[in-house]
Amino acid sequence: MLGLRRLADVNNDDSLSNQMRMKRFAFFERLVADLDRPLRILDVGGTVAFWEHRGWADKQDCEITLLNLEAEESPHSNIISTAGSAYDMPEHADGSFDVAFSNSVIEHIFTLENQKKMAAEVRRVAKGYWVQTPNYWFPIEPHFHVPGWQWMPVGVRVALLRRFKCGWRGPCPDKAEATELVREVRLMTRREMQDAFPDAYIYAERFKGLTKSWVAIGGSLREALEKQSDV
Repeated sequence: MLGLRRLADVNNDDSLSNQMRMKRFAFFERLVADLDRPLRILDVGGTVAFWEHRGWADKQDCEITLLNLEAEESPHSNIISTAGSAYDMPEHADGSFDVAFSNSVIEHIFTLENQKKMAAEVRRVAKGYWVQTPNYWFPIEPHFHVPGWQWMPVGVRVALLRRFKCGWRGPCPDKAEATELVREVRLMTRREMQDAFPDAYIYAERFKGLTKSWVAIGGSLREALEKQSDV
């Protein structure tokens, strides 16, 4: 398990997870390259550190609004951190952003119903969107780092988490708390992503021939994608 944690450590530049994020973000940068500036981005569930690491902090041609359950301090003029819900955004008008961006967040809101609500809000508030999430069928669960974790009965997962450290979580002896941690993460299949984002192209991000994650690419970003010949 320790080896899997090292591979998944996003704070380690050499980790597999960080390398894949960098490659994925380079893909995103290609898609937004020709959009009008200043570019207004809503990052659902993102952090100041993420945009710092990608070199977008203090860029004068983009305005980034972060949306999380709690706001964080931002020392950058182009990054505003706000508090709110990923699946209920009444504070934002229709089409008020050029791009909605979300990286490994939609799987953290407990239910398929909530995931569909988030998808609807993302499509409503932005002219284009990019929503990434791990693939339900990839054998290594990326949060708990246990092979086949997402296919086990909930009771088995709760029992394991109460006794052992699983990925970034546990051990968590309290049954109610362990159950909430288990139920919080709901990985999605390709069909579920397509149903939630009916107008999107669902891009398959692969590792060693297997689909590691899905990216729903819609609106203006799908138009940009369709102009590219190497995808």
